[in-house]
Amino acid sequence: MPSTTRSEFHENTEGLEVAKAFAGAIRGKTVIVTGVNRSGIGFSTSQAFASQSPAHLIIAGRSAAKLQECIDLLKAEYPDVDYRRLLVDLSSQKSVRAAAAEILSWEDVPSINIVVNNAAVMGLPERTLSEEGIEMHFATNHIGHFLFTCSIMPKLIKAAEGSPKGATRVVNVSSASPTVAGMRWSDINFDKKNKDLPEAEQPNNDVMEMWGYTDVMNASYIAIEGYNQSKVANVLFSIAANKRLYEKHGILSLTVHPGIIPTDLIRNFPAENIASIKAMGDKGMFKYKSLRAGSSTSLVAALDPKLGAVETRDGKENYGVYLSDCQIFNEAQPLAVSSAEAERLWKLSEELVEEKLEW
Repeated sequence: MPSTTRSEFHENTEGLEVAKAFAGAIRGKTVIVTGVNRSGIGFSTSQAFASQSPAHLIIAGRSAAKLQECIDLLKAEYPDVDYRRLLVDLSSQKSVRAAAAEILSWEDVPSINIVVNNAAVMGLPERTLSEEGIEMHFATNHIGHFLFTCSIMPKLIKAAEGSPKGATRVVNVSSASPTVAGMRWSDINFDKKNKDLPEAEQPNNDVMEMWGYTDVMNASYIAIEGYNQSKVANVLFSIAANKRLYEKHGILSLTVHPGIIPTDLIRNFPAENIASIKAMGDKGMFKYKSLRAGSSTSLVAALDPKLGAVETRDGKENYGVYLSDCQIFNEAQPLAVSSAEAERLWKLSEELVEEKLEW
């Protein structure tokens, strides 16, 4: 039965505390964190890992300057770690493949123990397609990480060969979206009006109104729905990956809701949406976490040895795959943790990257 080791960890536990509790799972290991910049939880996540002497800490992002700023800060605090920056634009499959090839070429990094797929975009005001013609939230937040993880799989498998089952981890950083949303299978790219979708795929109108959207059913693209779909896909990716990797290779994938953290992730939203977010906070619908508390659930998912094989509980599949506030979280919508939905996503993802992925 999946469980956590430290039931006392909670919403305000900081990543550094989690790293100290599971220091042995970090020391001497190789860790990758995507989406690292000074003002986000990618940095606080990297900081927590760096505190416990990994052999290599690879931080990935789109800006060489921002990555170097983070490495300089990390080196000043923890100078004995080998830091490497990895330039990658997750919305571009060409860039993702190049970044993965670079990692595979590093002979002095023979294995990868932990991957934290943390990068994300949110709230793009206009529907935007990637260079491969995929809606940008989905392209960046899901497909980019899917292709990146699968492309470096040989080094994850190498790490797993010499490790206890489940110690090699892929952590997908999601959000609260799986508690209120699902996949838009009939219209991944938001071409159709919401009223023309199957009822199961239509946005939750109450949720949309809370975010400040009106006339939802006559709209096609809604920014938060683009984000929601990509974040549901993060959970389904973990479920489908576990089917292929956990029993055969001992690689475990988990997904986390890090909490609500005041970062620049919401910078793309227009003023009316920002006002609605503030109103939800004022009503006590959520409480902000610090950057360091925002990293803690990712650290638990990456390190806690009690986490492992998932199960069906309370009518929902894959209990144990989704975490929040440093504990297993069972509030996702049933379709967001469905094995059948996960298989459907894996098939779609293979089609979108034009590659059959097996190990």
